[in-house]
Amino acid sequence: MKFTSAEIARIVNGTLTGDPDLQVTDVITDSRNINVTDGLVFFAISGKNHDGHNFLESLYNKGVRVFIVERLPSDISGFHGAAIIATENSVKALQLLAAHVRKTFRSPVIAVTGSAGKTIVKEWLADVLGLALPVVRSPRSYNSQIGVPLSVLKIDEKYKYGIFEAGISFPGEMDRLRDVIDPDIGVITNIGDAHNENFGSVEAKAGEKLKLFRDSFIIVYCRDHKIIHDLISSLKRSSEKLIIDWSVSHSEAAVTVKKIPLEENRTRLDMTFMNRDYHFVIPFNDRASVDNAITVASVCLGLKTDPEIIRKGLASLVSVAMRMEMKTGINNCQLIEDYYNSDPGSLGMALEYLKAQNNRKSTLILSDFSQTGRDDKELYGEIASLVQRNSIDKFIGIGPSLAANSSSFRGETRFFYSTEEFLQKFSPSDYRDEVILIKGARRFEFEKIGILLEQQVHQTVLEVNLDAISHNLNIFRGYLNPGTRIMAMVKAFAYGAGPAEIASLLEYQRVSYLGVACADEGVELRKAGVSIPVMVMNPDPSASGLMIKYNLEPEIYSLLSFKRFSQVASKHGLVNYPVHIKIDSGMHRLGFMPEDIGKLSEEIRNCETLQIVSVFSHFAASEDPGFDQFTRRQAEVFLEASERIREAAGYSFIRHICNSAAILRFPEYHFEMVRPGIGIYGIGDPGGPDLRPAGRFITRISQIKRIPAGEPVGYGCKDVSHEDRIIAILPAGYADGLNRKLGNRNGSLFIKNTRVPIIGNICMDLCMADITGLDAREGDEAEIFGLNIRISEIAGQCGTIPYEILTSIPSRVKRIFYRE
Repeated sequence: MKFTSAEIARIVNGTLTGDPDLQVTDVITDSRNINVTDGLVFFAISGKNHDGHNFLESLYNKGVRVFIVERLPSDISGFHGAAIIATENSVKALQLLAAHVRKTFRSPVIAVTGSAGKTIVKEWLADVLGLALPVVRSPRSYNSQIGVPLSVLKIDEKYKYGIFEAGISFPGEMDRLRDVIDPDIGVITNIGDAHNENFGSVEAKAGEKLKLFRDSFIIVYCRDHKIIHDLISSLKRSSEKLIIDWSVSHSEAAVTVKKIPLEENRTRLDMTFMNRDYHFVIPFNDRASVDNAITVASVCLGLKTDPEIIRKGLASLVSVAMRMEMKTGINNCQLIEDYYNSDPGSLGMALEYLKAQNNRKSTLILSDFSQTGRDDKELYGEIASLVQRNSIDKFIGIGPSLAANSSSFRGETRFFYSTEEFLQKFSPSDYRDEVILIKGARRFEFEKIGILLEQQVHQTVLEVNLDAISHNLNIFRGYLNPGTRIMAMVKAFAYGAGPAEIASLLEYQRVSYLGVACADEGVELRKAGVSIPVMVMNPDPSASGLMIKYNLEPEIYSLLSFKRFSQVASKHGLVNYPVHIKIDSGMHRLGFMPEDIGKLSEEIRNCETLQIVSVFSHFAASEDPGFDQFTRRQAEVFLEASERIREAAGYSFIRHICNSAAILRFPEYHFEMVRPGIGIYGIGDPGGPDLRPAGRFITRISQIKRIPAGEPVGYGCKDVSHEDRIIAILPAGYADGLNRKLGNRNGSLFIKNTRVPIIGNICMDLCMADITGLDAREGDEAEIFGLNIRISEIAGQCGTIPYEILTSIPSRVKRIFYRE
């Protein structure tokens, strides 16, 4: 992509103010993902929770000079030498630019849509076709109104196929994506229940998706999906298209398929297409994977791909990791594992994510790219430039092609001909205090490198879905007025989830404050690079100096705490140090009682070292309608105390009293700020908003054994059966946060899509489950809580609350942070 700012304005139907001759070679929509500013155009997108227009000035100061906006800056004279292009809609402008670039691409473009499986089909199809010809594909699951144009803008004449996925949530969206992708070949996987609420019927949703293929000359689908088949058969000009439908039960389909199970979880596919028989073997036996592989094979047959290429590609398929995982590494390192795909386009996206992390040294471990069809010297020269532009501190290349082109790379570099050579020469002391992106083609088995660099190998882990946390935060935002601020609570190890990673996410989500329990928690956030204001809700007097050193803001809850902190601030020569006044409005924990406000007011009038930035309190039972009268009385006490403090201070401040439940039930008390806590992590009352569980506590089966009738299981011989049974032993015990009350069949685990009882007494490091009749194996996953067993259910069985369950999971349980 290479345009002038004037050409960009013409393409997007915009009005140009400023320099018409600035060069544009790349696009950004996320203000975080900026390391090199030359040739960038920033699309300022106004979303529900973020507005790109708020970042124009900071991006200009960093060097960006071309902007697509929906409204001009208030002081446009401050953008000297820039080109600002005004449009009605920035997303539409992005789509217009991508559609223009798409028209220059002469090779076939394949579009994949459907309710499920589209990302896997896209990835596998790119892997198979990529064995013969260079392919550009959507990074990850970039299938939205913004993700699709960003993907299409990566096309280049050096690629011989473009493969993009498209997803929709509302009617009308697919028409816009069709104009961007303009696919020659269309693939639809299936139609399910996702987003049904936004369409009149499943048929309506299927019809909307098929709009993508209006001008395609090949359409591939499974004939056994009757709704899809009927709609495609009724398409206008369907007789002009090559319809490649596959089926296991309809002999009149273009591709007939017979599935034959083999040993070692493999499946043989006997396929017939155009009176020719083909035989392929895939390393999967589950229905979804088999169907996805058949779809991939059908596309390849329709494109007349060499059958040997198809056979080789299908035989080497591997499970597609549907997420990027962040883990704690050795020597205070942070790992980002991305085995999703490995091509130059996806590398660029991954590097942007790497540089968006906190300000630590950055390291990239990269493998050779597989079957790009491009000249190695040219390809790895581009990769070296990309690494340099993103200011990567240390580069490690693995593979013969990277080793052969090592001279293209500058700075701190190391090269290995194979993963095995890297493993042999690995030294833990080489990695310390850095963020490490591990990105490799699947054949290089970079999982082995990840194991070496991980801090822990305990099989019991707490998975934390960062996308779910963002979703839940935005659910709460939807209840607030635009000017209402958010203090997100990350105390108690972020309710067990892990504070630094959660805090970094919340900082990006532009919360105004973070709340922690003690000074040590705040210090940890500061050392992790978190810069937004942090309130310490239970400050120890001895930690006052530490709070000042790390710019943490204490809760002041008594006259003594006011005087003590004021004295410490004065010794440090501080004026107007920010503090937060806690009012005891009826919960009767820390806080000033109403009768204390008079004396507090006197202290405030005579104090110059402290500035009150907020006054707050805490509802005792805002979730319980039976206590609504008490809740309103608390609010009255709080408002009266706040007003008296305002009069004494002579200035206004932030007021906040609403926790997660109160945000939903008492909008009149939102005031200037609210404090969502456990709701951010997806825990709420039944019938409440659509919160997504962010935590998933899982372990794996260590051993399976047969126990004869009459034999006990566990300490105390408490569990005895009159029948033979099969039990699983799992490495999760009460030292991992698995409450002992769940033993002796009081609680369950979720294994192989089935609830199984926990038997016997739970041990310190182990538990046992009855898996009689279950086709389970050692190494299989077991969910303790998550999507299938809710944490609220666990809390009820233990006679406690979800807070205690979450915060009881110790640090020895590894936290894995991921995005979908």
